Amino acid sequence: MIVMETMTISIKNDFSEYPGLRHCSISDKSGEEFYHQILNREFANVFESGGKLTVDLDDTSGFASSFLDEAFGNLVFDFTLGEVQKRIEIISEDEPVWKSMLQDKTFPQWEERRRKNDRPSVTQIHPSWFRLVDGKLVSRVWEVC
Repeated sequence: MIVMETMTISIKNDFSEYPGLRHCSISDKSGEEFYHQILNREFANVFESGGKLTVDLDDTSGFASSFLDEAFGNLVFDFTLGEVQKRIEIISEDEPVWKSMLQDKTFPQWEERRRKNDRPSVTQIHPSWFRLVDGKLVSRVWEVC
């Protein structure tokens, strides 16, 4: 029997109060780093359990839009727009514009990239990460710098 899991990530508590920019090559605590260290694995866990993932963006020093675009865009690329919309809830009471930007711009743009196989960039070596392939989770290093 599969137990539906509900998981919550707080960027401030689980990653950094001071999120950086898009890529590891230009910033500490980047969106790329957040995706590969935390978001990908936690989303894979809720996918397997049939659950939901809540991501709390509040109480940080603020975000560069590139951080959010990279982290959540990669999520759509690896898991599809449909799965992300079904399984994620974003909390942003401090800056509701971030939630709107992700849902209205980032998600559809990265779904289009996924369809065109316009692969994401990585700027450092990451351990294997999950991607949904033919409805199944597969873990490997998908891109190299």
